[in-house]
Amino acid sequence: MGESNVNLAALIGSRICHDLISPIGAITNGLELLDMAGGVHGPEMELISDSVDNAGARIRFFRIAYGASGEQSLGRSEVAGLLGDLSRIGRVKTHWGPVDAKPRGEIKLAFLALQCCETAMPFGGTVEVACDEGRWSVTGTADKLNIDPDLWQGLSKPGSGGPITPALVQFMLLPDVAAEMNRRVRVETTATQLTIRF
Repeated sequence: MGESNVNLAALIGSRICHDLISPIGAITNGLELLDMAGGVHGPEMELISDSVDNAGARIRFFRIAYGASGEQSLGRSEVAGLLGDLSRIGRVKTHWGPVDAKPRGEIKLAFLALQCCETAMPFGGTVEVACDEGRWSVTGTADKLNIDPDLWQGLSKPGSGGPITPALVQFMLLPDVAAEMNRRVRVETTATQLTIRF
C-alpha cells in the first residue's frame, strides 16, 4: 500500500468518524434530557444508553487508529480514559503505561497494534502498552491465543501475509503506517503471550 493510499485511507477514516460522532453526541444529549425530564427508566433505556456509550468510545478509538494523525500529542488521561471505556464493554482489558503525552502518530501505531492483539484473543485477556525511550511494545496475554502465522508474519514482512478481510485491515495498515514513520514492526509470540514492537 503506497504512501498516498495510506494517507487517503486516513483521511477517509477521519471523515467517517467526524460525521458519525455528531449524531452519537446528539443521541447522548437526548437521553440526558429524557432522564432530567423524568422520562422512561428501565432495561430498555439502559440498553440504549450502554449502546450509545459503546458506539461513542469505538468511534473515538477509530478516529485515532484510522484517522489522520496530525502533529498534536495526546495526554495520558485522555488515552487511558478512552481505553478504560473500551475495556468496560469488551473482553480485552488494556493498561496504558506511558505517563507523558505522546505524539498522535505513535498512539495510532499503538492502537493498530492493540487491535491486532485483540484479533488473537477471542476469549479475552489483557494488553499492556509500554514506551521506553521512544520504543513501543504492545503485549497481549491470554490463556488461549488464536494466532494465524501467515497473518502475523505480514506485520514484520509486509506483503508476505495471507488475504486481508475488512476485519483484519489493521494488519495491513500497521506496517505501512510504521514504515512512513521510519519504524519497523517486530513480533514475538509464545503459547500465551504475543508482543508487537515498533
